[in-house]
Amino acid sequence: MEKTQQLFQQISHNAQVMGVTLLKSFTLATILSFALPATAGAQTYRLETLAQGLNFPWSVDFLPNGDLLVAELEGTLRRIGTDGSLSDPITGVPTVYRDGQGGLFDVLLDKDFANNNTLYLSYAEGDSEENGTTVARATLEGNALTNVEVIFTANPRKYAPLHYGARMAFTSDDLLLITTGDGFDFREHAQDLQSHLGKTIRINKDGSAAQGNPFPQAPKVWSYGHRNPQGLAVATDGTVYLNEHGPKGGDELNIIAKGNNYGWPAITYGMDYNGAYVSPLTEYQGMQQPQYTWVPSIGPSGMAFYEGEKFPEWKNSLFVGALVNMEVRRLTVENQQVTAEETLFAELDARIRDVRVGPDELLYIITDGNQGAVIRVHPE
Repeated sequence: MEKTQQLFQQISHNAQVMGVTLLKSFTLATILSFALPATAGAQTYRLETLAQGLNFPWSVDFLPNGDLLVAELEGTLRRIGTDGSLSDPITGVPTVYRDGQGGLFDVLLDKDFANNNTLYLSYAEGDSEENGTTVARATLEGNALTNVEVIFTANPRKYAPLHYGARMAFTSDDLLLITTGDGFDFREHAQDLQSHLGKTIRINKDGSAAQGNPFPQAPKVWSYGHRNPQGLAVATDGTVYLNEHGPKGGDELNIIAKGNNYGWPAITYGMDYNGAYVSPLTEYQGMQQPQYTWVPSIGPSGMAFYEGEKFPEWKNSLFVGALVNMEVRRLTVENQQVTAEETLFAELDARIRDVRVGPDELLYIITDGNQGAVIRVHPE
């Protein structure tokens, strides 16, 4: 504790030397939250490679017959059979803008898919001059998509193939949540309610604004002040967890609630990539503090909230892919508070793009790259 107090004093001194005044609310507890202990409970497991040789897989979802759908960044959607077989690309997928971070992102099945065969795709659409996050709804018939309809397009368009966000999830009342990034060079848009950039979007399944959204001038916006949200998970009690990349440091886990402003770029625990301040402030009145922060950055990616019974030691945990560290972080959650952090699956020695919980209550880990894989985790 004495060393930590000395660290806090040194941070305050350095800030004063640089002409920066730290807010009084940047407390010793804030510093301590950056390094919570790992949990004592140990859950044994074994890893099974379900499919491999995938081309930058980004997400999966689970078909009623036990097959998986996997979205590859290059713009292809495939089936993975229960035996691990990989189908030819599904036809009818919208044309994606594949450059930089752009491509095909999330695949999400309608909650009533067993009856309507409807799914949703998020992707980058456009070209090098104008592009943005887009969501389409479609019907899966055999190995083809039909009735493809764009239901959301983020405006304004941007030129950089960066910071799309593009995670999707259904709320507990069956509305569609979509995350959008700030477009990198458009970060001020995250605070502008006239822009879709740096927001969480809450819409009906046909793309219309959901009833009860908080901003009449921005009828589809649910929350704002986000940088580049890469993980989205909804618990059975309706709690919405979102993680997002900070700049150089300052990755965040947030709990998303109606109308909240999460601060980017006015407040941040990270620095700009050139070493300059994005903002000297870590807190400001009317802006939400992150639930949890990573300094230095771990590069959080896809995320799942585990509430099953197959892994009793992991119940009520968030599993967060860590691209930088090539591992998964397990966060123990108690009453919506992160109480411990544990590192898992580093033996895969791969960047983790997504983590999902299957209907079988097993974990599925998607590794990144041009030889990506889907790994199923079993209790040992």
